[in-house]
Amino acid sequence: MIREEKEYLEHLEKVKRYSKHTVDSYKRDIEKFLSYINTEDILYDNVDKDTIRNFLTTEIINGRSTRSNQRRMTALRGFYAFMLDNGYVKKNPFIYIHTRSKEKRLPRVLTDEQVAALLEENKKRTDFLMPRDQAILELLYASGIRASELVGLRARNIDFRNRMLNIIGKGNKQRYSPFTKECGETMQVYLKKIRPILYTKHKSIRDADAFFLNARGENLTVRGLEYILKQIEEKTGYYFGLHPHIMRHSYATNLLEKGGDLRVIQELLGHESINTTQVYTHVSTKQMKKQYEDYFPRTKKNKNQ
Repeated sequence: MIREEKEYLEHLEKVKRYSKHTVDSYKRDIEKFLSYINTEDILYDNVDKDTIRNFLTTEIINGRSTRSNQRRMTALRGFYAFMLDNGYVKKNPFIYIHTRSKEKRLPRVLTDEQVAALLEENKKRTDFLMPRDQAILELLYASGIRASELVGLRARNIDFRNRMLNIIGKGNKQRYSPFTKECGETMQVYLKKIRPILYTKHKSIRDADAFFLNARGENLTVRGLEYILKQIEEKTGYYFGLHPHIMRHSYATNLLEKGGDLRVIQELLGHESINTTQVYTHVSTKQMKKQYEDYFPRTKKNKNQ
């Protein structure tokens, strides 16, 4: 790692207060580009528009998606802006490069009925880890928290009596999120009966203090959470394309459809801007139109004509 990169990553973590997950993503994006220009024998302060376009072309040929390239350009644009401000380079060539944006896709959601069926089927499992997985499913849906927030959850962040989570979200911003009575009871079962046994398997020097532990008794990671959700699909036979974001989207959309106030939903999700939350109004409108077309008599009549 070059000195400039190290300073920039420290700037993101300590000044910008980016999460470790985001900083790691930026690190991978920057190092991918630096590896490319090193292969092409180009110094980082000699990068120009042609260099960047050739890099993007190479990435596309290698199967990199447009969305991933957009993220890489964001990381590299910020990196070069930092180097320009600190006198390491004389220009930021990335300000002239824009990747083609894709049409914004609406988030996929599960209905209440689908979630209920999934939870009921998962309860039928007889393996040791079922209570932990059930607690994860219920908490994701009952609170709408992000994957990083769930794996970062500690027991001290959970107020079981008042059914409230104390969440440290993006940018180290604190917020509170309620959860259901049923969810609280499920988490208590995991906490009292499963977690202590998992903790005895812990062999790392570092203390495993996360509320949710993996099968080895270590702190659960985002990747580990994604793996657990895929395993839940295998074990239940319900293939919904489970992902933490789908549960979060489902939570927000179902709240909105039942009359939830958009500003309140914004606070519950920890969105900085109301514009981010408004995407759920489009999802809700789309589903509302489908319900109308499926059940309104005049619509059916017109379809048959």
